[in-house]
Amino acid sequence: MTTKKHNFCIFTGNSNPDLADKIGRYLEMPLCGAVVKRFSDGEIQIEIEENVRQKDVFIVQSTCEPVNDNLVEMLLMVDALKRASARRITAVIPYYGYARQDRKVAPRVPISAKLVADLLTTAGVTRVITMDLHAGQIQGFFNIPVDNLYAAPVLLESIKNEFDNGDLVVVSPDAGGVERARAFAKRLNAGLAIIDKRRSSPNKAKAMAVIGDVTDKTVIIQDDMIDTAGTLTEAVNAIMDRGAREVHACCAHAVLSGPALDRINTSPITSVVCTDTIPLGEKQQECNKIKVLSIANLVGEAIIRSYTGDSVTSLFV
Repeated sequence: MTTKKHNFCIFTGNSNPDLADKIGRYLEMPLCGAVVKRFSDGEIQIEIEENVRQKDVFIVQSTCEPVNDNLVEMLLMVDALKRASARRITAVIPYYGYARQDRKVAPRVPISAKLVADLLTTAGVTRVITMDLHAGQIQGFFNIPVDNLYAAPVLLESIKNEFDNGDLVVVSPDAGGVERARAFAKRLNAGLAIIDKRRSSPNKAKAMAVIGDVTDKTVIIQDDMIDTAGTLTEAVNAIMDRGAREVHACCAHAVLSGPALDRINTSPITSVVCTDTIPLGEKQQECNKIKVLSIANLVGEAIIRSYTGDSVTSLFV
């Protein structure tokens, strides 16, 4: 592939520079220069070092921890690029923070995912490329095009290489993830089971029952994200109590906050396969059960197709 004829620029903030570098290598083009500094009181200062006049610009920035810093950093970078006369600005957000706050679940609470969408649009973003949104309807929160990519091709390839599909069962950790787990099971020609989960408060869950046959099976729990790993480890315990041979997990977004690593380390789970939408850094060294796959090539191809006007959806058919 050659990208010399492409008149676009790729920038990155501080949230996930390793992923941005990998995307740049796939596209065979260097990342463009931008300086992100802070004043002594914590204010973020952005300076774009490239001429972007009438160019298409892509900003790679996950809104992961520290969520608010990374979000504001991206908003300021978008504003700087807009004022520098960029033609189109695409926000490439591998992990879309605040996605779990996508509806009113109690009186007098915000719909934070919608507010973030409004902030991005107002700042000057003209298109969004993201991955495995927690709720698909978030695409409708934007009045600009949104390409929601899926980590499934990367995860499925790893699973097919690792496991014998003859005794494989894919498990959804809750009712909301059944459609996603069913699609996985169909691609793997595997069985399907569901965890009946009761959540008492945010980040706290209790797995109550397993619906489906997991006895003497190799089980893969499939979810879009793993945060505190409470849901995951409760599901593992419920599945092992039903006689499963071994349990693995896979997800697109490894948030792994709070007690997540301790829970995974002490759990009977064999492995956790995730992608690099969120940088793990030292967390990966603290837990040898975690395996990270890169989605850089997938995102890079989506960037090319977005720029040339080719179909992005066909990547997942």
